[in-house]
Amino acid sequence: MYEKTKKRNTINMKKKMYLYLLVIAVFGVFLTRLIFIWSDKEFFTLALNNKTVVYVNGGSAPRGRILDTNGKVLVDNLGVKTIYYNKIKGISTSEEIEIAKKLASILSVDEGSILEQKEFWLVNNNNGSNLITEEEYKLLDERKLSSSDLYDLKIERITEDMLNEENELFKESAKIYSLMNDGYVYSKKEILKRVSDEEYAKVIESNIPGVTGELSWERIYLYGDTLRNILGSVGSIPSEEVDEYLSNGYELTDIVGISYLEKEYEEFLKGKKAKYLVNSDNTLTLVEEEQRGSDLVLSIDIDIQMKAEEIIKDKILLGKKYPNTDYYKDSYALVSDPLTGQIIAMAGIRLNSDDTWSDISLNTINKSFTIGSAVKGATIAVGYQNNLIEMGKYITDSCVKLYLTPQKCSFKSLGRINDLTALAYSSNYYQFMIAIALTGNTYKPNMKLNATEEHFKIYRDMLASFGLGAITNIDLPGETTGIIGSTVADDLLLNLAIGQYDTYTPIEVLQYINSMASGTRMSLSLMKEIRCDDEVVVENEIEVLNDVAVDEEYLNRIREGLTLVLKEGTGKIYVRDDLLAAGKTGTSESFYDSDNDGKVDVQTITSTFAGYFPNEDPKYSVVVITPNISHNNGTNDTMYYGASKITKELTSFLADNY
Repeated sequence: MYEKTKKRNTINMKKKMYLYLLVIAVFGVFLTRLIFIWSDKEFFTLALNNKTVVYVNGGSAPRGRILDTNGKVLVDNLGVKTIYYNKIKGISTSEEIEIAKKLASILSVDEGSILEQKEFWLVNNNNGSNLITEEEYKLLDERKLSSSDLYDLKIERITEDMLNEENELFKESAKIYSLMNDGYVYSKKEILKRVSDEEYAKVIESNIPGVTGELSWERIYLYGDTLRNILGSVGSIPSEEVDEYLSNGYELTDIVGISYLEKEYEEFLKGKKAKYLVNSDNTLTLVEEEQRGSDLVLSIDIDIQMKAEEIIKDKILLGKKYPNTDYYKDSYALVSDPLTGQIIAMAGIRLNSDDTWSDISLNTINKSFTIGSAVKGATIAVGYQNNLIEMGKYITDSCVKLYLTPQKCSFKSLGRINDLTALAYSSNYYQFMIAIALTGNTYKPNMKLNATEEHFKIYRDMLASFGLGAITNIDLPGETTGIIGSTVADDLLLNLAIGQYDTYTPIEVLQYINSMASGTRMSLSLMKEIRCDDEVVVENEIEVLNDVAVDEEYLNRIREGLTLVLKEGTGKIYVRDDLLAAGKTGTSESFYDSDNDGKVDVQTITSTFAGYFPNEDPKYSVVVITPNISHNNGTNDTMYYGASKITKELTSFLADNY
């Protein structure tokens, strides 16, 4: 027992010794730090200032501009004189009441609502304590009434006569006081926008605590509705994205890009707010000027864009003079550099029932169409790549009749055709023979193909390698692909081969024809560069997504066929001969909801063109889609070929002016 006690005492003594040593060490560190601070007064002063100096940010900062490829300003900022209030930490209610009254005596503001007046009456009258009975206060103590219940009673008991006893200044002050205390406690509050020069000057001269006069910034669009949807809009931070923005240094009251280009390039377009020092008397001193955000320079040429829109409008109006154009009201025209993927024009125009026009350019990325024979540049590649056709070999154009399905033919009998003339004159039969051969069959009337998902996949993989049925990676949020059919059937495989099954967005069609011209599928882009003053901080780089899934030898053969389309085939009237263009036309069956009940009820015709020029070292690619140019309820077969008219005038404009 003695030995155990002795051992325990020894351990306790060691613990006490370690504790003493630890205390001495900590005291030594503290003493050394204290001596250092007192010996360096400059350091001590700086440390104290960092604890006591308070800064607040300005209300807003100008966003970067959006320019076209030639430097023409599309979106700019308009500064409007605005009065802000920034709550100072520790400020009293009575001080805020005086601020509200001072501002109301200077600014032309509306009266507060009845509720705002009642709330302001309370803070001016001891929080309405005399409006509550002793019995009601007792019920509060007994937790039979809540503080919220008492507040509601106070508001209810402030009568209209009590408010009428107050003057106009009181009622206007009530509005300002409400604005001063709305929302997040320490965020900057906008009191009044677009104040007069006189009011603005008086507020600044008054040095009211926490109050600043600043320019707030609004977006202005120098070309009206042109590209208005694509450019996007700005607004308050969406509720579902608040956490993300706050984690990136934003404030709840900040205005941000909420759609399309404004949202896509928010990190560059956002400006830097002014910074203010809060003085000891609660007035503010500007210490850092606001900075405008970086400019977004687009690949869009606004002159080409506006010309494309002008041509579309003109051709829609012309089309309305033709029979069977009851449902023709939209058209799309896209122009790009096929060797870089940069978009030069992106027009979508609708004629409304009241004869006004709407910008529907966003439909180019999220609305899809059947494009008919325009796909044949890619579907014939299935025949080449799988050794199903022989270059230069002639066959006789005809019709195909599968088991239990109607006969399918070309739009007319084309006689003897080979791979080139099949493209030039748009033979459906030639494409049907490729699809039949892909299934391992030789055509016989009324046969079954036994088409499988794999046969559809072979076609769709080829189409996707060019961009049809694939996301293009354009720098716009919200891009969708067209509709990929889910049913596997013999006749639908033939339809797929001639562009009469799956649907594609106009932007997919643009990427497809670019891939045909360049041999690679590249991302499409609207951004040319980001500039900060005169310095380029980001420059667009070509992004190659994949090579097309056809050998170069076959690709060149297809290009030869597409050149023949415009030289002597179905596209002869689409482009001037001197442009040496290559491309493909398409006419497809489509459907229209004529009574807006959500169900398609009219069969219509859609016309498409996709091409590029010149065919060697191309400078421009052009896609034109004209939906519902005709319908099958008409009294005759007259058809308005709007796509050819839009294409010819647009390509001629490009050739003559650029």
